[in-house]
Amino acid sequence: MFVLLLSACNTTKYVPDGEFLLNKYSIKTDNKEINKDQLKLYLRQTPNAAVFGAWRMQLGIYNWAPRDTTKRFNRFWHRTFQKMGDPPVIYSSGLTSLSVQQLKLTMINRGYFDAKVESNVITKGKKAEVQYIVTTNKPYILSNYNVDLKNTQLTEIASDSSKSLIHPNMLFNNDVLSAERERISATFRKQGYYNFNKNYLSYTADSTVTSHKIDVILELKDYLKHSNDSAANKIIFKQYSIRKVIYYINSEASLSADFSNKSQLDTVQFRDFIMVSPKKRILKLDALVQNTYINPNTLYSDQAVERTYQSLNSIGPVKYVNISFKEAEANMLDCYIEIVPSKTISLSTEAEGTYTAGYWGVAGNVNYVDRNRFKGAETFSLQGRAALEWQKDVLAQEFGAQVGLKFPRFMFPIGSYDFKRNMHANTEFTGTFSYQMRPGEFTTTSVGAGLNYSWNRKMYRHNFQLLDISYVNFPVIEQAFIDSFLTSGRYNRYNYANHFIMRMGYNGSYSTFNASRPLKDYSTVRYSLESAGNFLYAMSELFGNKKVDNAYELFRVRFSQYLKAEYNITHHQIFDKDNRFVYHLGAGLGVPYGNADVIPYEKRFYSGGANSVRGWGESQLGPGGYKRIASSSRDFNQVGDIKLDMNWEYRAKLFWLMEGALFADAGNVWTINNYDTQENGQFKLDSFWKQIAMAYGIGFRFDFKFFIARIDLGVKLYDPVLTQSERWRTSPKISNDFALHFAIGYPF
Repeated sequence: MFVLLLSACNTTKYVPDGEFLLNKYSIKTDNKEINKDQLKLYLRQTPNAAVFGAWRMQLGIYNWAPRDTTKRFNRFWHRTFQKMGDPPVIYSSGLTSLSVQQLKLTMINRGYFDAKVESNVITKGKKAEVQYIVTTNKPYILSNYNVDLKNTQLTEIASDSSKSLIHPNMLFNNDVLSAERERISATFRKQGYYNFNKNYLSYTADSTVTSHKIDVILELKDYLKHSNDSAANKIIFKQYSIRKVIYYINSEASLSADFSNKSQLDTVQFRDFIMVSPKKRILKLDALVQNTYINPNTLYSDQAVERTYQSLNSIGPVKYVNISFKEAEANMLDCYIEIVPSKTISLSTEAEGTYTAGYWGVAGNVNYVDRNRFKGAETFSLQGRAALEWQKDVLAQEFGAQVGLKFPRFMFPIGSYDFKRNMHANTEFTGTFSYQMRPGEFTTTSVGAGLNYSWNRKMYRHNFQLLDISYVNFPVIEQAFIDSFLTSGRYNRYNYANHFIMRMGYNGSYSTFNASRPLKDYSTVRYSLESAGNFLYAMSELFGNKKVDNAYELFRVRFSQYLKAEYNITHHQIFDKDNRFVYHLGAGLGVPYGNADVIPYEKRFYSGGANSVRGWGESQLGPGGYKRIASSSRDFNQVGDIKLDMNWEYRAKLFWLMEGALFADAGNVWTINNYDTQENGQFKLDSFWKQIAMAYGIGFRFDFKFFIARIDLGVKLYDPVLTQSERWRTSPKISNDFALHFAIGYPF
């Protein structure tokens, strides 16, 4: 707070005499239907960014720069502070006039032809406030809308009232009219009309019929609508199909390759797909065909071109892509795709030092990636990890490995080639191994394997895990460890039991973020659903296997059976490039059934931590009103089957790399069943709302462009574990009610 207040002092330090700091602006309008936040986007000059809507910290940092630069020491701080901060925004009458013109033009575009925009400048000292007064007056309404186009297909598209953006009695909005032209043109080009674009469409408006009402006719340009036999019409209304798709692979890293020397080239053809490449083949033709949405013997489509760019650029061995078309025989186009390959093999190592519970250790990772393993754009990855920790006179050990092989195509034993290709999915096989030895405690080994399919459709991302198998075995658990931690209840005993999981699942996401309009509000949604044990349970029932302790086993291990679902939505309310509100809601539900009484420990939910209710440490909240074991640094019983997270965060740019945040969190986890090790943790409809914990706090982020480093300080506001009189933490104690979090990336 001291830094914020200090930065607010002397904001006019570097404002020249006779000029004014643009301190404030406002937009006033007589029409409640006008969104003033949208009008702000058209202003040519706005004040320096304000933190939390009050303090101009970036300007304050700039003003810390010393005036006297004759001294070397002062010159250093002068450069440093002015680089970190922002210079003062000096009021400009010219930019104010441009803002007035822009606002008036915006109102006219929205149908307020008689709108008036005025500005009023108030100065005090060396500060200026600009007021923009918008008087809309009576708007113009679209009365009748007609389509008069000479092409049947174009007329059908334009006349489709279910998809049209234009309807009677709407405001005469030029932006909507322009968007409608784009919609019609995009749909028409998708049907093969390669030479058509929106500029061939125009509107005729007649405002003389009735006061403040306009009749609109959508027509072709004058030189097109008078003669159906003109040369222009023959070209523009010519429908094209794709004849061939020709790939040129150029290893010289230039899209202007010379392919005239055919003796140095190799040509491969599959159907009407042709690949011309150096004789030392870099890529297989099938890898390119699988990632191409432009298909021979189909109509030309802008959408297919765009998706082909995205798909080819996403595969590992491709560096650059350029797509062009040339007219071939009548009504046919040849598509030329030039590709520059990239380097495909990378090797990296990581080393780290660790310090955990008073013990020092070392760890290291080795990562190997080949993005074109079999010349078909397959990505082969191999990661190895080793860690050692000195625990007095003994050595704890951990070794692990992960392997993955990703194919840029849909691989499945049944289905035709065309069906699989049209899926445009990636197929990935994975495998994991882990060994951990904790002297005096336990030894555990785990292995896993999986088969995943992933694909994208516009703003949607999908991932389907057809098979995911994991087996965890504890060959050794020392009796002293059992007595101290498991029997006493300090650790959850299910976490140290052999278990086998055979599951399948789906997760997806979508976002309404528009890169061309980054300051528009948007939402992001993530969701997942998984189930385990159903196939194994059905087979056990079918073959009449015997139950052990009322459950079926596989390899003498009880397998898990459960259903789990999770949903998260995040909404960004953006005020300007430096200030925004972010809202988050997360919910999860896991239900054990059939062969299981509890969900595997690693599949259960936890609350608290850097991405949940930040007044608590990770996995230190809940379930419900469960009271953690005071003698344990971490209580492994604090997991649940139901999760609820509600978060609000205000994010603001401070200065240089630093961003600030104020946040409020609420949530908890609960159990489905009444487990004896998690007393008072069960979800009950009549009391769960009393167990929703609340916290608030402040955070700082450091934006290094390629990643975000984050520090959050959370404070408990409502603790459901305490007695009724102590739950509201109006006088928080440093020892119990504060939690400091270090993390990478935003919390949601």
